[in-house]
Amino acid sequence: MQFRPLKRREFITLIGGAAAAWPVAARAQQLKTVFQVGFLYPGFQAAMASRVAAIQSGLRAGGLRAEQFEILPRTTDGNPAMLTPMAADLVARKVDLICAQSSTAVRAARAMTDSISIVAADLESDPIEEGFIATHARPGRNITGVFLDFPDFSKKWLEVLKETVPQLATVAVLWDPAVSPYQLKSVGIGAQTLGLTLVVQEVRRSDEFEPAFVSIVQKGAGAVVMLTSTIIGGATKLLADLALRHRLPAITLFSDFARNGGLMAYGPNLLGVVRHQGIMAAKVLLGANPAVTPIEAPTRFEFVLNLKTANALGLTIPAVVLLRADEVIE
Repeated sequence: MQFRPLKRREFITLIGGAAAAWPVAARAQQLKTVFQVGFLYPGFQAAMASRVAAIQSGLRAGGLRAEQFEILPRTTDGNPAMLTPMAADLVARKVDLICAQSSTAVRAARAMTDSISIVAADLESDPIEEGFIATHARPGRNITGVFLDFPDFSKKWLEVLKETVPQLATVAVLWDPAVSPYQLKSVGIGAQTLGLTLVVQEVRRSDEFEPAFVSIVQKGAGAVVMLTSTIIGGATKLLADLALRHRLPAITLFSDFARNGGLMAYGPNLLGVVRHQGIMAAKVLLGANPAVTPIEAPTRFEFVLNLKTANALGLTIPAVVLLRADEVIE
């Protein structure tokens, strides 16, 4: 997984080696024996362990020894009402830094503190439009991290669905309104250019997924795009089963969706993103100022295609799509 500092709508050259570029390490270690790192995740408990392990790996890769940091994990287990009190708890504990997963966690942490550094892993929002940062090159506040340049990316989902299902006219969009509408707007623009009609299906909790798919079929959609959110990312097996049961070709950012029986996934490696978040967190803990630490973005993406699911749906995958896949499940 590679990452680069991000300018508006474009990626620029990757800042040099993560650990080697931080000569302030010795000074920072003298100031603090053990760093407390809050990990704020508005997703499911079952996904927590792998993400904490990725953060730990990133912190070590960034120049910290295992005994130099302590992770304070906080997960809402899919209950959005818990996010604000959990952010408040981390701030009250005076952690040295908060690693915030997703735009909702960044928003909650930012509302609680403008002094504790926040390092984001946000693949859902425009950080300038959200008010998280001033510019990509110089964030200007207490927030830096990894963000995805979504508009150009989201159109690729629709393109590959259209290539796979040439007669496709209407696409359903599964969207969690707790996150920014940035993704939704981006997919809408892509649909216009491809001549596709979108129908939006909102989901706020995992128990809404099954009725959502019933509604999608009733609305006549021929495929589904599942936008990025922690509740969607934490329920890829359930969503894959529902898409197959309702005979709907579907695509999302989460690679586990295709590995769990969904048709397609295209996006950055999520644990790689979280690991890089840890590297950036180490950089800040060792003395870097988040206000002048450029936002970064993933530049490598994986396209996972499940041929077994394609056969079950009666789809013939075009060669142009098949050749594009980084991983094919047969």
